[in-house]
Amino acid sequence: MARPRKCRKVCRLPDNRGFIPLSGKGQDHVIVITVDEYEALRLIDKEGFSQEQCGEYMHIARTTAQQIYNSVRKKLATALVDGLPIRIEGGDYQLCDGTELECDCNGCRKHRCCCEEIQKEELP
Repeated sequence: MARPRKCRKVCRLPDNRGFIPLSGKGQDHVIVITVDEYEALRLIDKEGFSQEQCGEYMHIARTTAQQIYNSVRKKLATALVDGLPIRIEGGDYQLCDGTELECDCNGCRKHRCCCEEIQKEELP
């Protein structure tokens, strides 16, 4: 019996939910990248995390982070080489609740603080 999948911590949802190639071909086939794959790609390639740091950040094992990262890289390569659209959705993830100290991507705790201040200003 396989182990149940663990939810992966994601700090925030992506600003863009997809991309469409300029050629316009391949619209009948879409590459789907899950939100947790997007987060692993963001952490490793954009933020410069190691796979071990990514795993700790997302609350998963390093080997799981490596599998997720390899999966998303293969999907991106397919989309770029074949000119296919990309959609970002779904996956096994849980959004950060903003209470963790190591979370500093401006998407959770810091964002909530700004929202709370704005909401206080709007109250009569």
